[in-house]
Amino acid sequence: MRTLRRRARPLLATGALLGLALLAVPAALGALAVLSWAEAAIVTALLLLGGLVCALGAGLWLLNRSVRALSTSVSAHTHRVTEVLGQDRLEMTRSLSGVRDCLARLQDHALPKASREIRHAVTVQGRHDYEQQVAWTELRAHLDAAPFMPPLRGWAASPDVLRLLVRLIDRHSPELVVECGSGASSVWIGYALRRAGRGRLVAIEHEARYAEISRDLVAAHGLDDIVEVRHAPLTEVETELLGPAPDGPGEPPPLWYDLSRLSDLDGIGLLFVDGPPQATGKQARHPAVPALLPHCTADAVVVLDDADRPDERALGDRWVAEHSLYRTEEPAEKGAHVFTRRNH
Repeated sequence: MRTLRRRARPLLATGALLGLALLAVPAALGALAVLSWAEAAIVTALLLLGGLVCALGAGLWLLNRSVRALSTSVSAHTHRVTEVLGQDRLEMTRSLSGVRDCLARLQDHALPKASREIRHAVTVQGRHDYEQQVAWTELRAHLDAAPFMPPLRGWAASPDVLRLLVRLIDRHSPELVVECGSGASSVWIGYALRRAGRGRLVAIEHEARYAEISRDLVAAHGLDDIVEVRHAPLTEVETELLGPAPDGPGEPPPLWYDLSRLSDLDGIGLLFVDGPPQATGKQARHPAVPALLPHCTADAVVVLDDADRPDERALGDRWVAEHSLYRTEEPAEKGAHVFTRRNH
């Protein structure tokens, strides 16, 4: 385009000079009286018209050349852009093919296993949720409980283990139930004892503040004549009481509820071991049987919650070996083991 303009400028200048020269001819002829002034004017007008026609023709020619040059430039740019885009598209296609291959390998190896694990976890959780809902409904219907009951699961015992405890209370009618730990389960056990028409519950709690909260909860349900929440802080337990340590000598003495606060507990017919918390020490719940079994009735039943945990299973093994207990594993969300003396 720029080259075309440069070439057109001399032609336009030459045409302009020729036009001026031609316009000067009629005026000169008129001055020399060769033509009259009227004839000179007519000749000048004709020359102007011819010049205008020539100028329009030249303009059209230049415009046509410009359009052809622009079309050629656009075609060249289009070709270059197409080449660049084609290369980019080829590179992108190769990259996407690599990504697809990687995803295919991932799907072939990792995703099926992860999918199976997720499906299994969802199935197990769904089964647990359904069973807990069934147990909750059965508990409410059986105990004729208050409209608003404290929630279960989580840190609290699950409905299925409470259902097991209620069945044992109905079957054995214990005079004294001892619970290691306190909270929502203390209220539910209190309702079970009220329905049985006999017995009382002593719930042992190592934190004074939480013991007070549990007492308020029991009182709110009108069960303080049946349920006693007793504060017994954690203290070191005499090693002679517990027998050999699981990891041999040299282990620090375990912590358990202050036995001086429990000396009056005799005739225990049902012992529910749901404390102290696991974080308080290794096999933190082991002292329950060596400390309280001498205060139990001959046909007493011991229920261990959270029995699916390795610590609880290990301490249960010790109870069986050291105290001649018989163990039954009950189906429960967190695991529940029931221990009785072998001669009963």
